This record gives sequence, C-alpha cells and structure tokens, in this order.
Amino acid sequence: MSEKTEEIRELATTCITNEGLLKETVEQLEGSSRRNRQRAASVMCAISKTAPEVLAPFIGDMVDALNRPEIQTRWECLEALTRMVGVDSRACDKAIEGAENALFDEGNDLLHLGAIRFLCALGATTEKRCEKIWPLIDEGMQCYHGDPAFQDMLVAIIDFSKGKITDDAKAGLKERMSFDAANAKGVLGVRAKQIVENVS
Repeated sequence: MSEKTEEIRELATTCITNEGLLKETVEQLEGSSRRNRQRAASVMCAISKTAPEVLAPFIGDMVDALNRPEIQTRWECLEALTRMVGVDSRACDKAIEGAENALFDEGNDLLHLGAIRFLCALGATTEKRCEKIWPLIDEGMQCYHGDPAFQDMLVAIIDFSKGKITDDAKAGLKERMSFDAANAKGVLGVRAKQIVENVS
C-alpha cells in the first residue's frame, strides 16, 4: 500500500467518527485546489466502501462534484455514488446527468466504467428508473464494446440484468449480448451468456 493510499485510508477512518472533519473534507470538493478536490473525492470513495450511510447527507455534494474538470474527482465520486444507491437511491437520481456526461467523455475508460457502474446500480432499482436509464446503458454498450474497460462494464451489466428492469431492457440486453454469448471466447463469452440467461 502506497503512503498516499494509507493516508487516504486513515483520513477516511477518522472522518467516519469525526463529523467536523468530514464536513471540512466534503467542502474541499468545491474548493479551488484541484489537488484538494481529488483528495476529498478519494476520501469519499474510501468511506463509501465501509460506512456509506455516513455520506448520506453529502450525496448532493458528490453529485455537484461530477461537474469538476479533473477525471479523478469525477470518477471517485461516481464510485462513491454507486455505493450510495443502496443508502438513498432517490438522492442519487440527481447524478444521472453527471453520469451521462462522464459516460460520453472523450477517451477516458475510468470515467466510462464509473458511469456504467453507477447507471447500472441505479437503473436496477425500479422499472421506472430503468426506463429512463436503459437507453444510456444501451448506448454505452454500443460505444465501448471492444474497449479494454468493456469486460469490467459487463460485471455491472450482469448485476443490472438481475434487477427490477423493464421488458424493453431485457429484450435489448438479449439482442446486444446474444452474438457474444454464442461466439465469443473466454471471459467475454462467459459474461455474455450470463446476461442472456438472466434476461431470458
């Protein structure tokens, strides 16, 4: 573990029990320092892994941080928001626009992956959300099929395929993944088959 990673982990652990420090850290998400914004996003992401409920009051701040220019701040906030779906999915609805912008950001696999993970987690919660989010997931699958991050995207899409999704989304997933399920080798083929089985 690098010194920086250890520092983030320790700060996250302290923030969980120190509300004042947590608020200070969250405020840095909108500060003028790129380095402090990135550090704050890293702390939010670390907290979301162990105590996501602590971040519930700050979902709006993480949604707002999806508008920052740097990739790391946006990606780590998307990762944290993905874990917040189970805490307060309604508050996470406000992140759809920021996730859509990240999904189609020019040439960054981490942002694309973070966006797909978030959209899949939120879209699987209700059919109404799925109806709104499925077209974005579908377009993302078409855009990034064959990209290095696509294999990881499929893990999120497998979870999505098990969720409360619409018949349109099920039919769309089956159509998108049937060729790979029948023809692809290795991990891609296995994951594609799993998705097709889940929606059949």
